[in-house]
Amino acid sequence: MGKSHQAGWVVLRGKQWYGYFRRHVLDPTTQKERADTSCIKLGLKSQMTRSAAREALRTEITKRTGQNLGGRVLNDSSVTLAWFVRNRYFPLRQGDWRPETAKEKKSQIELDLLAKFGEIALDSLDRFVLQTHLNDLADRFSQDRVKQARSYMKSIFDEAIEQEFLMRDPTRKLKIPKNLRPKDKRVLSWEQLRSMLEQTGRRDRVLLMLDITGALRPSELFGLRWKSFDNHNTLSITETVYRRQIRPFGKTKKSLGDIHLPDGLAAELLQWKRECPNASPDAFIFPNQEGGVMDTGNYRNRVLNPLAEKLGIPKLNFQILRRTIATRAQKMGSVKDIQAHLRHAKADTTANEYMQELPESVKQMVGSVYAMLSMQAEPCKGSQLLLPNATKSLGGDAVSY
Repeated sequence: MGKSHQAGWVVLRGKQWYGYFRRHVLDPTTQKERADTSCIKLGLKSQMTRSAAREALRTEITKRTGQNLGGRVLNDSSVTLAWFVRNRYFPLRQGDWRPETAKEKKSQIELDLLAKFGEIALDSLDRFVLQTHLNDLADRFSQDRVKQARSYMKSIFDEAIEQEFLMRDPTRKLKIPKNLRPKDKRVLSWEQLRSMLEQTGRRDRVLLMLDITGALRPSELFGLRWKSFDNHNTLSITETVYRRQIRPFGKTKKSLGDIHLPDGLAAELLQWKRECPNASPDAFIFPNQEGGVMDTGNYRNRVLNPLAEKLGIPKLNFQILRRTIATRAQKMGSVKDIQAHLRHAKADTTANEYMQELPESVKQMVGSVYAMLSMQAEPCKGSQLLLPNATKSLGGDAVSY
């Protein structure tokens, strides 16, 4: 779809009227706008006059450059993607996003979309240009970022159609590239977890033990104050921290609430309370050196990265710890139990994103299937076979299956 600045012209070739008009389109090779002449077959000379042919051409130009079914021009072909996103899309979505979320989403849209197409007319962007850009993102970034870019594209153009700036959706058949980078779904073993805890001091051992056992997010963990702990077996999450800012809400509705502590962990937390510099109710359980909020990135660099080197693994972060406990707990509870433990809004997130398959568990399952198939059939009267545990006692008579 391009933009036209004139009414075009009609030409009679043989018995057929043809219409021509110029428009500016985005060159997919150079990523720059260039002039292009479009030709439209209008109809037979015997069926329309020159005036009727001109009118048919005007109608067709309007359809191709932006008009709704009622005949009102949708835009003047000067609306750029950047103008639409910043003036019509962001203000509309602002109420749906929390302040921190809005900053992240706006930043990603600016980097992944507007930096490339911001000054290009909205109606000049087509599926080919957007798909090739998405393919390029897949070569450079993680699959989550690529999927989010596609989602933003579809949302923006859907809104452009809803607000009558476009007639056709260039993202309707936009596909997620197949050459996405594989996601890091590393899971630690119980031995690695125990080894990690053995190589830490009191504070970090309690912090990591609490994080793993309670499946806490760093925003929840570093927002804990001593008034959150009842000195027994309950830890109450009433606020979270993000970029050193205290928030009275969490990532999901289930983020806030009470966490049960096993007796041993409660005892370790009490011991840390006796040893920590400040155990007043409003003091943070795991503060920084000034007594304020601990920065997640700082803790990762100072504590988790050195631990990863000692364990001989490429990376260690809080996401890996949460994924590990979700996976290792598969035989300890149902998916709903683990969902509640991780405080996810949806069980699909728990099962598909956090719980990973365990090779040893798969081997055991395959062995069990083979054992069931290999059970010897027990002979019985006649030609019937009676499988083990396949009889029912009804008045002393056996029923064969």
